[in-house]
Amino acid sequence: MNRRSLLKGGLLAGLAAPFTGIKDVIAKPIGGSKKAKNIIMLVSDGMSTGTLNMADIYSNRILGVGSKWLNLYRDNKGVRALMDTASANSMVTDSAAASSSWGGGMRINNGSLNVGPKGEKPQPILQKFKEKGKKVGCVTTVPITHATPAGFCVNIDNRGGQDIIAEIYLGLKFDVMMGGGHKYFGDKRPGGNLIPKYLTQGYKVAENRNEMLALDNSKPVLGLFAEDGMPYEVDRKHDESLLKSTPSLAEMTVKAIDLMKDHKNGFVLQVEGGKVDWAAHSNDVSGLIFDQLAFDEAVGKALEFAERDGETLVIITTDHGNSNPGLFNANDNNRKFDGLKNFKRSNTWLLAQLNQSFSEQKIIDLIKENQGFNMKSEDVKFLMNHFKDITPDQLYNESNLPFYEYGKILGKYTDVQWAGMNHSGDYVELTMFGPGSESLKPFVKNYELHNFMLKAAEMPESFLVKS
Repeated sequence: MNRRSLLKGGLLAGLAAPFTGIKDVIAKPIGGSKKAKNIIMLVSDGMSTGTLNMADIYSNRILGVGSKWLNLYRDNKGVRALMDTASANSMVTDSAAASSSWGGGMRINNGSLNVGPKGEKPQPILQKFKEKGKKVGCVTTVPITHATPAGFCVNIDNRGGQDIIAEIYLGLKFDVMMGGGHKYFGDKRPGGNLIPKYLTQGYKVAENRNEMLALDNSKPVLGLFAEDGMPYEVDRKHDESLLKSTPSLAEMTVKAIDLMKDHKNGFVLQVEGGKVDWAAHSNDVSGLIFDQLAFDEAVGKALEFAERDGETLVIITTDHGNSNPGLFNANDNNRKFDGLKNFKRSNTWLLAQLNQSFSEQKIIDLIKENQGFNMKSEDVKFLMNHFKDITPDQLYNESNLPFYEYGKILGKYTDVQWAGMNHSGDYVELTMFGPGSESLKPFVKNYELHNFMLKAAEMPESFLVKS
């Protein structure tokens, strides 16, 4: 195992202090660098720094232990950097361009997947690793055809063509693909049901948690556990039927590693906490924090494997910030923030239960039962008045629910507030552990990770993208 300081270099030592809180940020790696036989890249989609911070605060205060991600910093075990996330045509990227920067090694325009501004089509990185004999896969809590996993896999000029991406995956025959998105493969798919074709091509198809747990590594795997995105973790954990039918991100991660870890040439796995981004777009505090904690559990499982294995590079990051939430000072904010432990449901679930025929008391009781606090009468009136006044075309809000208004109300009861409802151009956290991590520079651009991963695995020079 290689260890070094979170940031290195004389000039950067001064910058490191506010991040790390330690005096000596320069340390020598333990052992020498060696080839990364395996790579696990974990992406908390749309994770602003405030999201990472609040999940760690919650974990410390309520669960009694720091988050796995930030414990790497506390224990001086991870290598840390900041990453510029811009796309080819914007300082503020979308998930397709962000993932394609990693997948294809170049910046592309928002909305495309590994199709450059001049029509370039770089070979996606999982295709490269598969070509050289590794097992490869993706797991996510959103559709497996969504932008972040697809950016590691395919070339298509429109991220919205998820039914087409599902068909492209069939030809790639990657080893493990698990998440949501059944409607892009099954009977509801516009171009026809692809699942029989997957079975004919030798895939095992799992459609619930028990079927996933029973999988072995004799055939490639397609796991589809929801029609669209998988449930928010706060909803899954408080619904017995979902607990039985739907795996957590950590369970999918463990299973994917188990299915590929014995391969003689190693494996490359991408893991995405995709619903973190959806919660940020919705200003949904419980959706956000509990999905970030579910992502952190997957981080922990990847790190446990990497520490045992000794040949696995773990990369932990996000593709961009989203909505820049944070915990703000107000009266009694410790108690208010701690009240999140009483949340049993996401805002998405709760708002979907409401209609304007409900009495004020019925709404107060519903919120108390499912989110644990007593909403004031004036806030209930404000909320119900705004059911008629929804901003159209909000992302992931097909039901036109008052996400913005409810998020603003909840700020009074949790002291968590939001800067907006969309992506931000922030530099983001990038953390590595394991062989190859000692080569990480303190500041990188997103597309540089493509060659970084190839070099860590000692792939042939011909696979590197020329700058």
